[in-house]
Amino acid sequence: MDESFVALVFKDEELVLLDQRILPTEVEYVHCKSAADVEFAIRDMVVRGAPAIGAAAAYGVYLAAKEHQDENAFLKELEILGNARPTAVNLAWAIERMKGIYTKSKQKGQDALLAALLAEADEIRAEDIRVNKEMSRIGNIVVPNKATILTHCNTGALATAGWGTALGVIKEAHYSRKEIFVYADETRPRLQGARLTAWELVEAKIPSKLIADSTAATLIRDGKVDLVILGGDRVAANGDVANKLGTFALSVICKAYGVPFYSVVPVSTIDFAIPDGSHIPIEEREREEVTHVGETQVAPTEIDVYNPAFDVTPHQNITGIITERGIIYPPFAQNIERLRKGERL
Repeated sequence: MDESFVALVFKDEELVLLDQRILPTEVEYVHCKSAADVEFAIRDMVVRGAPAIGAAAAYGVYLAAKEHQDENAFLKELEILGNARPTAVNLAWAIERMKGIYTKSKQKGQDALLAALLAEADEIRAEDIRVNKEMSRIGNIVVPNKATILTHCNTGALATAGWGTALGVIKEAHYSRKEIFVYADETRPRLQGARLTAWELVEAKIPSKLIADSTAATLIRDGKVDLVILGGDRVAANGDVANKLGTFALSVICKAYGVPFYSVVPVSTIDFAIPDGSHIPIEEREREEVTHVGETQVAPTEIDVYNPAFDVTPHQNITGIITERGIIYPPFAQNIERLRKGERL
């Protein structure tokens, strides 16, 4: 199915991003003309979702090379870009991949260098869409007919280069006429489920309901959820998954009541270099995300706030991790090592 919207597109030497800060009430685009513009867009969540961040960063590297012919200035720009958001591994992955092209092409002259970098950024974006479609095909295997699915945060076309990870699996199940029904968590504090996933579900005409985050436990306990499918921003070598805050709590409830719990991520989201989730840096964001809803203050000015953007779900709570090269089942460490070696599962 074609999407009626995309999170990002590169045209006329600009990275054009759908502004996800103001959806669903407004549809506007942000035009990034420099690496600094891309860094701001990632940091301020104009663009968000691990795969989309990676694709945006790839174009940011191209813009940095276009702006800085001095290699030291170029590398400094990339360092700033790479620190925009620390948890999602796709950011560093895309930058390192682009740096490899830079190293191979920098002796060929500026025009050839820029052409090579732009071609690689385009390939990262196109590759993400191909990978998402393959994950959706593979993931659809675990979705029963007439299943009720619960999902958390946003993992669709808005979070990727154009199709979706977990929401891609859900769309595949819907388009293959499995008569599914979806509960979408609102996802406090930035309400990505309410603002973004609900919008995508409506666009795709998938039967669904939006729920408060705290409703999920009751639905799971009462047997009204057949499986949970959500995304991931970084997966450790042992299968621990960092994802949007609230994912860990859902995994605990699912384990207690025997509900299958799946994470859907491209292999690029697996950080083979870290042994477990305790090594994943967890981004903390501004207090105003909790004390305010939009422009409306809902908490006392004097209150301190703890606002981690992500939490880590231990692999023991996960049924399977769906990738484009197959579904990772326990033992996770051994099967993730197989992926590192280039095998399919």
